[in-house]
Amino acid sequence: MTYTAHDYLSPFTWRYGTPEMRHLWSEEAKHRHWRRIWVALAQAQSELGLVTADQVEDLRAHVDDIDLARAAEIEAEIHHDLMAEVRTFAEQCPVGGGIIHLGATSMDVEDNTAAVRLRDALDLILDRLTQVAGRMSEQIARWADRPTMGFTHLQPAEPTTIGYRLAQYGQDLLVDYEELRRLRRQIRGKGFKGATGTSASYQQLLTGTGVDTEVFEARVMALVGIPPVVVATQTSPRKQEYRVLSGLASLGQTLYKFAADLRLLQSPPIGEWAEPFGRKQVGSSAMPFKRNPINAENMDSLARLLAALPRVAWDNAAHSYLERTLDDSANRRTVLPEAFLITDELLRRADKLLAGLRVDTGASDRLLATYGTFAATERVMMELVRRGGDRQDLHELIREHSLAAWAALQGGQANPLAHRLANDPRLADLATPDEITGWLDAADYVGDAPVRARRIAEKLRIVASDHTLSPKE
Repeated sequence: MTYTAHDYLSPFTWRYGTPEMRHLWSEEAKHRHWRRIWVALAQAQSELGLVTADQVEDLRAHVDDIDLARAAEIEAEIHHDLMAEVRTFAEQCPVGGGIIHLGATSMDVEDNTAAVRLRDALDLILDRLTQVAGRMSEQIARWADRPTMGFTHLQPAEPTTIGYRLAQYGQDLLVDYEELRRLRRQIRGKGFKGATGTSASYQQLLTGTGVDTEVFEARVMALVGIPPVVVATQTSPRKQEYRVLSGLASLGQTLYKFAADLRLLQSPPIGEWAEPFGRKQVGSSAMPFKRNPINAENMDSLARLLAALPRVAWDNAAHSYLERTLDDSANRRTVLPEAFLITDELLRRADKLLAGLRVDTGASDRLLATYGTFAATERVMMELVRRGGDRQDLHELIREHSLAAWAALQGGQANPLAHRLANDPRLADLATPDEITGWLDAADYVGDAPVRARRIAEKLRIVASDHTLSPKE
């Protein structure tokens, strides 16, 4: 059970994700959860006189004595990881070892453990998401009024504000936050229903106690700390995992777009945004001048993988034939932890990017100076129509001047559009040259973007600071 750099190690073992998330999905944590579930099962059975209090206390005394090496040794012989842990635990418990797993099937233990880990991992994600929401709120509020050039089809369009652009990601974060909170509240375990979900083994065990299987199950699950589904087969409904992974992938999509847009805006022709760059950071082994957006690129790479994982979970749910198959077991060992570790890393890097986001307002001004005049022609057209102009004729006139001005720009000349429009005699009866020139200043042509941006910033601030929104409630 000892692995070194001579063996294959997953990048999630050390490079991606936080120590808290890695520990949550560790083998040690899984085995500890198994043992705690066995103790809960034995506790409920002792309350009905099915096992003794001394047996339960013996199990409880050794619940944290995890011995992965011994479990691996036994598994190598019997080829069943959960039964290997049953035997390892039993060897440590001379009084209670004989009643471990009484009435249960493997998935009563494994699927309840999986549900607990889904819940706890969602709590970690939601905690990190609230931190990112706070960072996003601060940046939106800071830049709510600052105009910049908007782009559609990757072409200059009309002005927006930096804060309003950030608010698009912020709004999506709010959607993801609410969805993940909802999913967290709805997490359910398999419960204790036996080999095909009929509770037959427990019904047999409870004969003469006066307690039915649902009451017994409710008691055990209360000790485990998570409610059960009403019906199950040998396994929990796999749809739950599909829904959770889809929720994580949705958050990944939001963070992907933020990172991808940052990459576009960091390219030197635009040069408006940049991620933080350390004093000793190296951008390229061959080109010492490079300042590559490595965090944003890493986020997009990981989010691309995250987007593919719900498909695996979809297949696990769809192909769980009849009362169960085993063809989901191997992939769930990697798909579930990696989905959370990827999301964990995405949030960690997003927080870093937002905390150190560099905005070059000079670049914003240059973009507006170069392209803003084209965008403001819409305002010119509307003002002239209000004064009696023909909208279609004006559209054609402005289009002709705009294409000529664009050609001049492409040829390295200054933008002549304002001069051309202000001095076109066909417009003289509708406006003065000074009026037309004034309308062509696009810096304040941002509509209600600052107001709407601040509205999103406030919603994010509440998420980041209001503890009454805890998903645990």
